[in-house]
Amino acid sequence: MNRSLMLIGLASAIAACQTPAALDNPARSVDSVNVPVVTRADYALDLYAPDGSLSSTEAARLDGWFRSMGLSYGDVVYIDGPGGNDARNDVARVAGQYGLLVASGAPTSAGLIPQGMVRVVVARTVASVPGCPNWSRPSQPTFEHESMSNYGCGVNSNMAAMVANPQDLVHGREGSGVGDTITAVRAVDSYRKAVPTGQGGLQDISTKDK
Repeated sequence: MNRSLMLIGLASAIAACQTPAALDNPARSVDSVNVPVVTRADYALDLYAPDGSLSSTEAARLDGWFRSMGLSYGDVVYIDGPGGNDARNDVARVAGQYGLLVASGAPTSAGLIPQGMVRVVVARTVASVPGCPNWSRPSQPTFEHESMSNYGCGVNSNMAAMVANPQDLVHGREGSGVGDTITAVRAVDSYRKAVPTGQGGLQDISTKDK
């Protein structure tokens, strides 16, 4: 009996000594070590607007710039500079062809904006899982009960590739505060109106060769 108690006490002491190490090693838990990382890059283009608006040539240059960088959903367009509402409307008109609106404010960009020009800034975020695939450790059991080095790479890489707006991984979409009851009950209404699959009876299926 004393020997059993001694073994139990020794095992408890060893487990207590390993607890801090388990907390310091994320691979010891079920949490994925390979998680998406969202990075942001700002691109800027200065356009001539001496009279406070863009000429057709500058508007075409802006459109070509948008097209070359593949402007799409998830990108945020800003306008910075002393130009008036005319220049902002001109930029918004070109950005609207890509389904985007001009956001208010503007991020800090390098360099001063020359006189008689406006600066268009496109903020683009990209989500990726760095280091994946990761097969640095062989796929075999470990005495430390750690997860595999590639654990989470498949699911998180697919999520990072499929998310329409990578910013949603950082900050969730805020509601508008306006509720649409028709949209809210659409799924329930479709479920209730669906014809039951067993309404027509069971099919007569034979496994015999015809």
